[in-house]
Order: sequence, then structure tokens, then C-alpha cells
Amino acid sequence: MIRVLLADDQALVRAGFRMLLEACDDICVVGEAPNGGVAVALARELRPDVVLMDLRMPDVDGLTATKRISADPGLNGVKVVVLTTFDDDEHVFGALRAGASGFLVKDVEPDELLQAVRVVAPSVTRSLIAAFTSGAAGAQHPASSLARPADPPRSSNPGLATLTDREREVVALVAEGLSNDEIAARLVVSPLTAKTHVSRAMTKVAARDRAQLVVLAYAHGLAGPTDR
Repeated sequence: MIRVLLADDQALVRAGFRMLLEACDDICVVGEAPNGGVAVALARELRPDVVLMDLRMPDVDGLTATKRISADPGLNGVKVVVLTTFDDDEHVFGALRAGASGFLVKDVEPDELLQAVRVVAPSVTRSLIAAFTSGAAGAQHPASSLARPADPPRSSNPGLATLTDREREVVALVAEGLSNDEIAARLVVSPLTAKTHVSRAMTKVAARDRAQLVVLAYAHGLAGPTDR
């Protein structure tokens, strides 16, 4: 059973998400929070698998709450998926850098929301990759208006210098949205070897998950539209 915590200041939105999620046999909503401060407290108390976190909430916002959850060693197993509207897109990359595992727009199709909750990474990471690539290309994408100067300096992550050439290649492939099996096929290695390279790269650069690895890859020039 996947345990979900809902964090949104609008009770109607929380009720809608609860109704959708609890209609599934494999998902249960363990709590609701009207702001980020309550979300952090409930995350520590309830230890959910996934927190669906609205970015704009009173008192403590979703970005701050995401940072607190990600920085808490006791919550390493908790994945945060931020919920955004088109008006919130300038905050999405900050939330991902703060430790969120991905993002979804609030008008997402029900099936996509359920898929994101079940696997956390694949669907939201594809959205993340699309945001980076279309933004860099100037395409009409909700995330294309994000402020690129907010990206960290390319020398700000000391772990980058420790990556081997193979690990840099693997990080670029992760940023293309490839799974471990697809990376293995591309590099003609075993899936276990591909998984090992991904894990080592994530450890070296202190990436919480694949979504953060994608953020880092684009922010530090390890991947881009020309790599696709």
C-alpha cells in the first residue's frame, strides 16, 4: 500500500485528490496539511511514501517544506512531488533542487497523477526533462519562462569533478529520460552495470534521486537539447 500525504491550502483540492487516490486499491491517503509547516510535521509523524506538495501555501510554503523534508535524515524514504499551476513555474526548479522528486501540473489527467504516485520518478521526470529542453529551445512550454540565472554556478558541485567519463555519459543518458535497461542497451553493458554507474554518479554529486540528477545535468551543462 502506497501511503500519501496531501499538502494544499485549498480543502476542495485536497478532497478531490483524496477521492481520486483512495479509489485505488493500492493507495491510501494518510493525512492532509493546509500549509508547509503542518506538512513537515505530519511527514515526520506519519512517514508517508509520497507527499503531494502544493508550492503556494500560507505561513510555510511548499518550497520551504520540501527543503525541510529533504534535509531531514529521518525522512530519506519520503518522496515529494510538487504540484504547480502555470503561474508557479518559476518556482519549480527551485523545488526540484531542494529535493523534490518531480512535479505535476494541477490539471494533470487522473491516470498521470496515479502513475506519478505509484512510481514517483518516470512520469514526473519526463515532464522535468521536457521543461528543461523546451525552455532551453525557447519553445512554448509552461516551464520555458523559468529564470535560468537562478541555476547554480557550474563549479558549485564538487562531486562533478570526480565523475568518470563513463559516469558523465551515463548522467547525460539519464537526462535524456532513459531507464537503466535502455542505458545498458545504448552502452552495450549489462543492466546491473548501468545501474551501478547511475548509483555511483548520484552518490558523487549528492543527488537524492534521478530527478535531481536530471536537474544537475542540465544546470551544469552535462546535458542539453543537442544531446537528445
